[in-house]
Amino acid sequence: METLLNKPRLKSLAAQHRLDALVATSPENVTYASGYWALSQWIRRGPQVYVLLPVEDVEQTRVIAPTSLLDQLVDQEDVWVQHVSRYGFFHVDRAEGAMTPLDDRLLSLFEQPEEKDAISALVQSIRSLGLEKGTLGIDEMGLMPGHWERIQQELPDAKLVPAMRLFREIRAVKTPQEIERLRRVATIAEESVAAALKVAQPGISEIEMARVFHAATVQGDATPVLGCLGFGTRSAMPNVYPSHARLKAGDVIRFDCGGRYGNYRADIARIAVLGEPDKKLAQYHKALHNGVMAAFDTIRPGVSSSAVYEAAMAATRKSGIPHYQRSHVGHGIGLDGYDMPDLTPTNEQVIEEGMVMCVETPYYEFGWCGLQVENTVVVRKDGVELLHREDGALKVLA
Repeated sequence: METLLNKPRLKSLAAQHRLDALVATSPENVTYASGYWALSQWIRRGPQVYVLLPVEDVEQTRVIAPTSLLDQLVDQEDVWVQHVSRYGFFHVDRAEGAMTPLDDRLLSLFEQPEEKDAISALVQSIRSLGLEKGTLGIDEMGLMPGHWERIQQELPDAKLVPAMRLFREIRAVKTPQEIERLRRVATIAEESVAAALKVAQPGISEIEMARVFHAATVQGDATPVLGCLGFGTRSAMPNVYPSHARLKAGDVIRFDCGGRYGNYRADIARIAVLGEPDKKLAQYHKALHNGVMAAFDTIRPGVSSSAVYEAAMAATRKSGIPHYQRSHVGHGIGLDGYDMPDLTPTNEQVIEEGMVMCVETPYYEFGWCGLQVENTVVVRKDGVELLHREDGALKVLA
């Protein structure tokens, strides 16, 4: 089956680092490595779910999960891993009579040997694959205090290497399946903004408009995640949260928003104004838009992230905001809202075909308004492809 995991890239990068296996522990990396979205791990800190990926034979990948989350392993279409180790007690009863195929698969998992805890199950799985003396790249982000030390204690002949950054590097180049999910969720976000702007009229509150935005997101089969929305001077707050503030003629409406679809994130920004914009607003928004377009013209495989930053900043300043300052002009996106690469002045990471990134030029002026252009693109061999319909031009509402 087609997987989220970029298997050739994983094998190549793991070989460069001379790793025998990788262990995913954080929610994003567990889902990426296996297709398994473990509910408890995504909604609170602490629950331990792992994916053990042997580099020489990725098909022997094993999920290590608590017994209480086994049902999701058999009820999620993205899961491609066949080998499962479970830990911890969880009781279920069995009805008399015939079972469905899903029930049969779930019961077979419950019949697997029960390890006492997550680390015991991981160590046993490592030993079962003959990797107890290998070099293991372990994603340190999902472990709890003391777990790293315990793994090393129980596997004294193994070499443990932190691998959170390596997982991010692997995830940076998307598979076709990932790109299509990112395209869909970016489009849902854009359509949700359009739905919200249809109800824009004097007197509507930010909260009321946000409800329409989030309802449209759900109607598109996505889950609300990010919903910054501000009117007028409130739009200058970088992380503005919808309030009871009401829209007035001449107000800027700033969206910085996105949802989650198939576990993949969107992050776009759109600006509208209720009535004709004044000269400064039009000029500044056009400058920001030109900055994003200049970044698009620069992005190619082989170009450095810092070069994209410089192009966006130069175009924005030249086009009408000579004092423009910004720490970054975008970031990768995927299972995480901030994947690699970061488009900063000091990041020399090279752009690669298949990367998906949000390119943005926000501007915040307290006492006036906030303006922002942010679009999502995938890097192709000869440039970029926009993953939604519009490019962030200023919307003028009658």
